[in-house]
Amino acid sequence: MVAAEGPVLRIRWLGRVAYDDALALQCRLHSHSADDHLLLLEHPHVVTLGRRGRREHLLVDVEALGGSVVETDRGGEVTYHGPGQLVGYPILTVPGRRGGGMADTAAYVGGVEQLLIDVLADLGLAAGRLDRHTGVWIEPDGPRPRKIAAIGVRLSRARSMHGFALNVDPDLGWFSRIVPCGITGLGVTSLAAEGIDVSMRDVVDLVAQRSAAAWGAHGRIDRADVAHRVAPADLARFTREAANGEADAGAAPGGNPAGAAAEGVSLRLLGRLEAARLDGEGHEPVPLRSRKPEWMRVPLSTGPTFHEVRSTLRGLDLVTVCEEAGCPNVSECWNDGTATFMILGERCTRACGFCLVDTRRPGPVDSEEPERVAEAAVRMGLEHVVVTMVARDDLSDGGAAAVAATVAAVRQRLPRARVETLISDLGGEDGALQTVFDTRPDVLNHNIETVARLQRAVRPSAGYARSLSVLARAADAGLTTKSSIIAGMGETHDEVVQTMADLHAAGTDIVTIGQYLRPSARHLPVDRWWPPEAFERWKQIGESMGISHVEASPLTRSSYHARQAADAAGAAVEAGTART
Repeated sequence: MVAAEGPVLRIRWLGRVAYDDALALQCRLHSHSADDHLLLLEHPHVVTLGRRGRREHLLVDVEALGGSVVETDRGGEVTYHGPGQLVGYPILTVPGRRGGGMADTAAYVGGVEQLLIDVLADLGLAAGRLDRHTGVWIEPDGPRPRKIAAIGVRLSRARSMHGFALNVDPDLGWFSRIVPCGITGLGVTSLAAEGIDVSMRDVVDLVAQRSAAAWGAHGRIDRADVAHRVAPADLARFTREAANGEADAGAAPGGNPAGAAAEGVSLRLLGRLEAARLDGEGHEPVPLRSRKPEWMRVPLSTGPTFHEVRSTLRGLDLVTVCEEAGCPNVSECWNDGTATFMILGERCTRACGFCLVDTRRPGPVDSEEPERVAEAAVRMGLEHVVVTMVARDDLSDGGAAAVAATVAAVRQRLPRARVETLISDLGGEDGALQTVFDTRPDVLNHNIETVARLQRAVRPSAGYARSLSVLARAADAGLTTKSSIIAGMGETHDEVVQTMADLHAAGTDIVTIGQYLRPSARHLPVDRWWPPEAFERWKQIGESMGISHVEASPLTRSSYHARQAADAAGAAVEAGTART
């Protein structure tokens, strides 16, 4: 059972992850998580320099070739990471006598080498060690030793960081553009080059099995995977045209093209969902026109305050997520005199499979919008102002400057009000994120939306690891952090619990969980209606993990009861401090 007591090794296959995103997540897990973790992933083309790395070992302009160069605090010299290479980052409590001294580091590196040697043996390939050269080698005692796996680690406070890179089928030409690990005269190889025909998925499984035996033998193993890419067509972005119901030439492997066409669902979207499907799920999705359960039916109820809020928003030409996303709580919130402002227009550059927001090409940024949001907040007498945004990948900063300007405008007009920002991932760019962090929002919200397995189907332009990285960076900046999970798109109970565990490890203070409502025939089907007691259970489990506040019910949305959630989280933190 995922939520039981005891030591945990959390193994996560994360797919393609930018180096900076993985590093930020590693740093948070290393310094704050009580659990052990193994992050398995691929990187885009990147050359990293360890503590002994030298720039003269870069033989070409890596950035001109589409790669990046990053200096790191791991041991070792220069190495390359890229597609087709399995990278593993074990974040472990390492037993030893010196809390991470040289002897402990050497023993740990030897253990990582042995794990990879055993994996290669499982694949029918003999490998070993080469004197004075860390890593795993093919024919180390022969006339032509060649490295198949590089290792570079850091141990601090008896915790490990960084890890290994196993060449499955990368472009080996990249290694000729550097002096790999500072070694000249020796070759680099891969499983494919050695005649081993194996998929990345199979190698991930073998590494996970060997790691569980080596590092998780005395505790529980908790594994979750982002769905592997299965075909070139699956790599294509879920386009704005597909989101708006236009022709989509993608195919849905194993899906129902006729039924999809009848309902107007993107075949590419359904293909991703099918690729992520669990074997033996045992039930069909909820039919589009089926009747909602009683607990999901919310009558529209308007009153004087509702109309006053709507009039204020219309008069100031402002957009709210309440309307644009079809929130079922619009009556309750507007009747209570609250609303969630959505800035940067009403058109999003991403097309998530669950979201009703318009995905046509967005217009220019309105420089006067921040002042109008502040004026609306004043007129509505808000004490807790929630500002969300559409994703704006067309802007160089992803819209960060507009968020910062809106926070500043609200604070100038309402200096005693709290401001909560619900941001996109801003492309994971440090500068853009820092622009928002520097405004010191009272709550920094970024939604992970769904479980690891369903990420590519639900939000193909985002990423599970990137979202965790954004939250980790915000937590490390000292901000109160918040995220949301949408249930009912195909996840299991245990996957929701796993996602809460990952959010907690990344430093998330507040988590909201609500039931998915299909906004149109062009969007993902509802997989199931989770009953109210399931949400109550998730709340109990999440808060028992250490999350300060979990707001969970079928009708909960990311900004639902935002002020109350922030109050509850603050009270929980204070109570925890007092107990300490």
